[in-house]
Amino acid sequence: MSDDSQRGFTMLEMVCVLAIVALLASVAWPYLPRQTSRPRLQAYALQAVTLLKSDRAASMRNGLRVDTRLDTSRRLISSGSGGAALKLPDDVGFQATLPRSCQQRPVMATISFFPDGLSCGGAITLSRADLSLEIRVNWLTGRIDIVSRALANG
Repeated sequence: MSDDSQRGFTMLEMVCVLAIVALLASVAWPYLPRQTSRPRLQAYALQAVTLLKSDRAASMRNGLRVDTRLDTSRRLISSGSGGAALKLPDDVGFQATLPRSCQQRPVMATISFFPDGLSCGGAITLSRADLSLEIRVNWLTGRIDIVSRALANG
């Protein structure tokens, strides 16, 4: 006859296994990709594109130049045609690449849209974790596109 009381794991063995698994998880956690970064960053980019397109449409509709203001220090993109603004959180990188001048005047941290559909052009880069999204405004057509780029680790 065999003794069935000796089968299975003891409580101490189970606690040791759980401690090892917890230790491995805590070491690996910082290196796991953050899947929540992509949707949040895309949402901010889409909000920025919506604001830019709204200003472009307002310029064409009203026959006036409309300037979308970019304040990288306050992390703010503000509509020139209404009260809409996008405040970016601190964990989202925010850069603007703009021309020095447009139609013989200094640009001064704005992307300008004109009634004929043209713009001064520019690019807004939003980045978070391992992803960077660039919002490009074409100077000739006023077209607004989002381009995705993966950032190199290191």
